[in-house]
Amino acid sequence: MQTFDYIIVGAGAAGCLLAHRLTQDPAISVCLLEAGPVDRNPFIHIPGGFIKVGNDPAYTWDFQTEPSKVLNGRSVITRMGRTLGGSSSINGFNYTRGQAEDYDHWAELGNPGWSFSEVLPYFKKTENRIGQQDPAYRGTGGLLPITDCDWRHPLCDAFIAGAAQQGLPSHVDYNAQSQLGAGYYQRWISGGRRFSAAKAFLKPARARSNLVVHIQAHVTKIIFEGKRATGVQYQASANSPVHSIIASKEVILSAGAANTPKLLQISGVGPVDLLGELGIPVVHPLPGVGENLHDHFMVRSVVRVKGVETLNTTARGIKLLGEIFKWATGKPSLLAISPSVSFAFAPSRPELQRPDLQFHFSPGSYASGLAGQLDDFAGMTLGFYQLRPSSAGYVRARSANAFDLPRIQPNYLQHPDDQQVVIDGLRRARALLHSEPLKKYIERDDFPASTAVSAEDLLACARERGGTAWHFMGTCKMGQASDPLAVVDAQLRVHGLLGLRVVDASVMPAMTSGNTGAPTMMIAEKAADLIRGNPPLAPEYV
Repeated sequence: MQTFDYIIVGAGAAGCLLAHRLTQDPAISVCLLEAGPVDRNPFIHIPGGFIKVGNDPAYTWDFQTEPSKVLNGRSVITRMGRTLGGSSSINGFNYTRGQAEDYDHWAELGNPGWSFSEVLPYFKKTENRIGQQDPAYRGTGGLLPITDCDWRHPLCDAFIAGAAQQGLPSHVDYNAQSQLGAGYYQRWISGGRRFSAAKAFLKPARARSNLVVHIQAHVTKIIFEGKRATGVQYQASANSPVHSIIASKEVILSAGAANTPKLLQISGVGPVDLLGELGIPVVHPLPGVGENLHDHFMVRSVVRVKGVETLNTTARGIKLLGEIFKWATGKPSLLAISPSVSFAFAPSRPELQRPDLQFHFSPGSYASGLAGQLDDFAGMTLGFYQLRPSSAGYVRARSANAFDLPRIQPNYLQHPDDQQVVIDGLRRARALLHSEPLKKYIERDDFPASTAVSAEDLLACARERGGTAWHFMGTCKMGQASDPLAVVDAQLRVHGLLGLRVVDASVMPAMTSGNTGAPTMMIAEKAADLIRGNPPLAPEYV
């Protein structure tokens, strides 16, 4: 039985970064366990390959939400990464930190050390910002390259110009002082290739003798001695031998906001009633495990266009061969862009003080509004979600069997406030898509149809097609022990247990205003200092 100082469960964005930071100390030994395979698939590393690998069950957890009455009885497929790099190896690359107020709110909820001024140094430490920047907000010494899109399209340019006419300024950096505005997304793409967390952080760390990485190692149980976590058990498959490894210092869960709470529950940590239903002996009662699930609910508007080339034709046949040649010779190519090329951050109502909507614009469209299969007509898409939804759900183990996927219920649109914001968002999306600079390209609205005008019609459209933005968070929320739903403290230690931390998006006590990849890496960066007992980085850190 092998013994390490630290065991990290999950080689996603948080796990890869944490393994890198901890093993910088040669006296620390780390074992990193990943349930999925190695990240050798070329579609992982070619940005345009997200359509292929993001729908490949060999590299994804094929989660599916429970049916929802609010969504007309629909379930929503919510795939997450299952390979080295986790979702950073299959997702849409967009680098979005969120708003300063998000992190100040975390601190106000009883989490000292997590205000914006205190987490900003960790954002800066991780990144190598390439392009125009304000050094007060951006870092250049990190391993993760953050670049501007070098590919341009007339529809994207017209969208940004139209947004400016509607009060959303065209600005360079939405990750600096203000998020309000529109432009081209920043992303972790460099040299035409994806820079996943595995490539940026794990690859250099694997040369160190104090790091051991096991792939296809599905962790099935946390081992406890009393109230102390002492190790884990894992298997390659349900019928393969069980392996056990010991952690002399800590077990660190970085399996994501769906799998981390499930692993705690099947190991005996969670709501007593749930554990009783599943026949799992209680190691430690903790009612918040798996509760407080939040996700961004994405709704996409599609407009048929004319007089302009779109991805729907450029990504096929002989034209695709031309794009491959451009990519291979280092020229701007659609193979090296994010699925959402341009952004807009906007308020849903004029009286709001900060944006509560994030828009994703693409000069292409997908069948039924889903990323994967391009439409056979020329189209453009504007998706959006409410940045800070009120609706909350849960993640619960389906059984005591570690290989059963959990029950997931985000409760999309359950809260009346969220329903109103989605109505306002669809109206704002229509206004943006019909702005003066875009008018010459418009043939007709495809979805929602132009006849969908009333609040009831627009809400019905959202219920019909809306779905996940793949931003699960909050299921092991950070908070004081007096908070009945808190699972970890401000040091990310599980309340009431020893030798056990959670370091992933599940610890977020409230949703951040944007994509969750960058905040998850920040959490791991800060966690490395917490674990090693280092003093926090000073606010002026560069």
